Amino acid sequence: SSPVESRGPPRSSAATMGAVADAFKLLFACAGIFASFSYFAVLQEDVYKKEYGGSDKVKGEKFAFTFLALTAERGINAAIALLGMAVLGGSGIKIPHKEIFNSGISQMLAMAASNEALRYVSFPTQVLGKSCKMVPVMAGGIVLGGKRYSFAEYLQVALITLGVSVFNFGGKKKKVGKPDQPFGLLLLGASLLMDAVTGGLQDKVKKTTKEINPLVKGAKPSMHESMLWTNASGCLVALLLALLTGHLVNGLAFCSKHPEVLKAIVVYSISSAVGQNFVYYTLTQFNPLVLTTVTTTRKIFSTLFSVFRNPENSLSPMQWGGTSLVFAGLIGDIAKKMMS
Repeated sequence: SSPVESRGPPRSSAATMGAVADAFKLLFACAGIFASFSYFAVLQEDVYKKEYGGSDKVKGEKFAFTFLALTAERGINAAIALLGMAVLGGSGIKIPHKEIFNSGISQMLAMAASNEALRYVSFPTQVLGKSCKMVPVMAGGIVLGGKRYSFAEYLQVALITLGVSVFNFGGKKKKVGKPDQPFGLLLLGASLLMDAVTGGLQDKVKKTTKEINPLVKGAKPSMHESMLWTNASGCLVALLLALLTGHLVNGLAFCSKHPEVLKAIVVYSISSAVGQNFVYYTLTQFNPLVLTTVTTTRKIFSTLFSVFRNPENSLSPMQWGGTSLVFAGLIGDIAKKMMS
């Protein structure tokens, strides 16, 4: 019996060491996602909301060149993805470039509408509006795919929709800052629509990848391959749109006049790319539920931080109620996944 007893403690010690290692991995992942995306959110809000070159007597001017910012952000993300491929290598499978290209364009257009909306609505409104992403996805599933959803899923969507409605219509008249403008809410709606299109196109990427790689079980591009081609296509189309709209020339003139804007765009673009790597790390080390929990908590944190950091984003009691309903719906999604 002595040999059996002597093997007990090391096994227990190994299990404890494994749990500690997992805890540190999760802490590392959480810190990376929180730091990179929170810093990204703060800088992005400043780029679109701050007035530059103003004084006590002269009103400053605001940045209004979304396609220039997206060209830089997508380009930097693509460059970092290329670096990741050079260091870690690719998947070695055939890549469905056309399908990834299309999803990259729709993703960029969703971001363009969302970023442009920041010029017309507050940051908390933008975050809560984007939390409605599952509403068009569910509607599309019912109308186009004939899908059926559970009562809990309908309840969750109802909570989020009600919360956003209460938030938008229950606001007090602001003494500081401008109220949310209808055009900004329309842009958020357009962004949600493009998110639904992107989801469908990403499903097509997965399907086509398997079709063109029949001999590879579970074939899928590596994280950096997807990141490279998605961002490269978004960068090319954003650059074309920046040229056509005048955002490129006028935006560069604005940045040369106010260099701190370009610096902020470059830094938040790098933060976005670093954040994407942490998202992939979390997915590979844990599971999608852990990732959803971390990213949802980060959204709540970013919203609250924006409210307390900027007096213009102060909320009425009714808006706090709407915010609570939205986040209750999102946390409900996490709870549902934990139970299934």
